[in-house]
Amino acid sequence: MERITSLKNPKVQQWKSLKDRKGRRETGCFLAEGRKMAEEALLSGFQVEALLVDEARLSEFPLPDNVPVYALSEHVLAAVCDTKTPQGIAAVVKMQTNAAMGRKVVALDGVQDPGNVGTIIRTADAAGLEGIILSEQCADVFSPKTLRATMGSIFRMPLAVTGDLPGYLTSLRENGYSVISSQLDGEPFYQRQPVGEKFCLIIGNEGNGISDEVKATATHKVKLPMRGGAESLNAAIAAGIMMYDLMREDI
Repeated sequence: MERITSLKNPKVQQWKSLKDRKGRRETGCFLAEGRKMAEEALLSGFQVEALLVDEARLSEFPLPDNVPVYALSEHVLAAVCDTKTPQGIAAVVKMQTNAAMGRKVVALDGVQDPGNVGTIIRTADAAGLEGIILSEQCADVFSPKTLRATMGSIFRMPLAVTGDLPGYLTSLRENGYSVISSQLDGEPFYQRQPVGEKFCLIIGNEGNGISDEVKATATHKVKLPMRGGAESLNAAIAAGIMMYDLMREDI
């Protein structure tokens, strides 16, 4: 176990860079902060490169034998972490963004709020969906704010990031998926035609909705009813309502 007390240590500089998208892309890693996220990372199929532990709190955490552990001074760990009050442990984890999708998945078309992206991932995990597809215009799925919003679901949901979302969805449709576009001019959601055993629900950008190129791939175009005075719903809330109702077709 290596002990690190200096902020000038090259490893510390690299770990600090994981707060930024540029640093994550250059290293291929992200930082999972806190006990829950570190434990989820160790139990997942993700590759954990290192565990960073407050040297004064080493006895609080069961430490694995197969992952390098670094004992950091409290001020060093605080500088590495994004949270104001670190929980004494963080994991450096390799990113995975090319997983195969299951039968029931969600696609995010330019969803830019990290909290929305993370909440959708968490809700999809809870509802029993089997994958998340993200366009490159989405908020970074491995940013600290997105990760916190997933509450660990990032380690259970297969993820795919694509620079060609219309092409990806066209391929799914050609392989028997229903492609469901949520849009204001769609048919009433609760009166939709059956979607079958394989589907992909598309959630669009918070301000502009789903792009025309992505809409063109849809087999189903739907909208949630707005019986009150609100004109629209938060993207993550709308996604949660539709995901759970779509999954009822399996019950």
